[in-house]
Amino acid sequence: MSVYNQPRKRVIQFIILGMVLVIITRLFFLQVVEKKYSKLADANAVLRKVVYPSRGIIYDRKGRSILSNDAMYDLVVTPINVKNIDTAYMCEILRIDKEEFRKRITSAIIKNGSRRVSVFASLLPPEMFGRLQESMYMFQPGFELVQRQIRSYPFNAAANILGYIGEVSPQMLQKPAYSAYNQGDYLGMTGLERTYESVLMGQRGIQYLVKDNLNRPQGPYEKGEFDTAAIAGKNLRLALDVDLQVLGEHLMRNKIGSIVAIDPRTGGILTMVSAPTFDPNLLTGSYRARNFSRLFADTTKPLFNRAIQAGYPPGSSMKPLTALIALDEGVITPSFGFPCFGAYTYCGRPIACTHHNAGHAANLRLAIANSCNAYFVHLYRMEVDAAKWGGVKKGHQKWHDYISTFGLGHRLGVDIPGESPGKAIDTAGMNKLYRGQWNSCSELYVGMGQGQVVATPMQMANAMCIIANKGYYYLPHFVDKIDNDNTELLTKFREKHTVAHVSDSVYMPVIYGMEDVVERGTGQSAKIEGEIVCGKTGTAENNAIVNGKLAKLKNHSVFVAFAPRDNPKIAIAVIVENAGFGATYAAPIASLIMEKYLHDTISVKRKPQMKTLLEYNTLDPVVREKSKLDSLNGASAKMTSDEILKLYFRD
Repeated sequence: MSVYNQPRKRVIQFIILGMVLVIITRLFFLQVVEKKYSKLADANAVLRKVVYPSRGIIYDRKGRSILSNDAMYDLVVTPINVKNIDTAYMCEILRIDKEEFRKRITSAIIKNGSRRVSVFASLLPPEMFGRLQESMYMFQPGFELVQRQIRSYPFNAAANILGYIGEVSPQMLQKPAYSAYNQGDYLGMTGLERTYESVLMGQRGIQYLVKDNLNRPQGPYEKGEFDTAAIAGKNLRLALDVDLQVLGEHLMRNKIGSIVAIDPRTGGILTMVSAPTFDPNLLTGSYRARNFSRLFADTTKPLFNRAIQAGYPPGSSMKPLTALIALDEGVITPSFGFPCFGAYTYCGRPIACTHHNAGHAANLRLAIANSCNAYFVHLYRMEVDAAKWGGVKKGHQKWHDYISTFGLGHRLGVDIPGESPGKAIDTAGMNKLYRGQWNSCSELYVGMGQGQVVATPMQMANAMCIIANKGYYYLPHFVDKIDNDNTELLTKFREKHTVAHVSDSVYMPVIYGMEDVVERGTGQSAKIEGEIVCGKTGTAENNAIVNGKLAKLKNHSVFVAFAPRDNPKIAIAVIVENAGFGATYAAPIASLIMEKYLHDTISVKRKPQMKTLLEYNTLDPVVREKSKLDSLNGASAKMTSDEILKLYFRD
């Protein structure tokens, strides 16, 4: 070889040597210095396992856990890794046939692809899990057991408040809001579980386990050096009193309606009953999907939260609001009387008074105590026709503004989803309804809580908070505190909302009238020994379309109240559908709830009254017969009235 080629040869040799040195150095770094990648690359030896966190617990106002976590397991599958397994044995354990096995594998591939994990069998019963666990090495690496936290409910109550959790759907995963979730994850679907999902869910962890030659986990890999710990969800502390909740569900069994009680000092919801209700344990565990279908199809609509979703004519329970508007606008004074002779006849059609006696509307206080229809429809007309409001159309809009300030006709913002706005017709609505041709006689019924005004039980209870506080309220809410949380989720519930239109001085005449309702008027069945209760009965008309015609059905029983009169601690609204007068059923139910909260007990003198309420049934026999759930009434299921009474009255 020519000596002139020697330098070129050496250059090529140096280049090759340099490349070899770079490769050796990199391999040394990867294999000796940086062990992470080499260790985690060997999928045949290391199992990557997702560790799901413990979901946050929910406590009532006294620190009692009203739901807790139990451990169950899902069997998950990665379809591409399912090879050479004993399909027949797995089918035997899961109690399915081979056709169902293939169907589930195909479904997993269609939903999530062959390389992603999908749930193959969810929330396995204990005996099924036990057999799978001891034989799991036969089904790996395609199948894996994943621990899940499921809810359990020791009080069997508050189903519509707490909500339930379910598996995230493929449709949800396509939305940015669910980017933190993977297929097979669970999240809150309704109630508090949904509203506070971000704090209840916690944070997933990862665990790496060493496998033997039969794919059986042998222990932590590298002493857990590469593991990340799961972070438990945060706990919620509620204003809810679970004793009141259970009592309310007992009292409303075999009835349709609602109870809402609020602490007017804070806006904290003490109890919220929607009846008929159901046992929340029905929507947990391996039978959740089947039970949900039964609940959804049930004729009594137990999934429908009547406390915040059902709209009712408030009836006479709205008369205190009508009185406040009239007093604040100066169209009457507390001494204003109306010559009522049993009916209002000034608009060409008589509107009868349910309760009538001589002088029953001689002044505002008596009119409230005796619930004079004529008095309050006339007040509405005086309000909207007042000259200073510029005519009936401007006057009605002013009336609507007052009603909105009292919380009717719009959502309050309670911290569970599904709240209805109710309805309070404004001037634009009146123009549309009557094609511009109307006057104060057209909708005078709203003065007595009928016609074009609809409220939810939550709105009615909040209105009582406003009167109890003489002009302010806090947004109704369940959650008072989140453990170890510094976010601003609860800030809006600390803000005081003042009813700007109404001056403080107008409240006392109305409050005294509501006191008379209970002491000597239409609501004497709501008396509580040793307490001054201020309330208002209501008998809301119940009309419906039957066979294409408007039919008048049995009225709803309504009662709203707060107690005690001075420094009120509880405000309440009770509606019992198809039960007649407010004093007959709604008032004593409200009274028992208030007495239990204020005294932490119920007087033994009220045992006969409570027994009557427990045994009263407003459910249509045909409807009840068609109902598909044995445990229709949640906490009251399969208990006799005498068994329930023993919980509150010891012999």
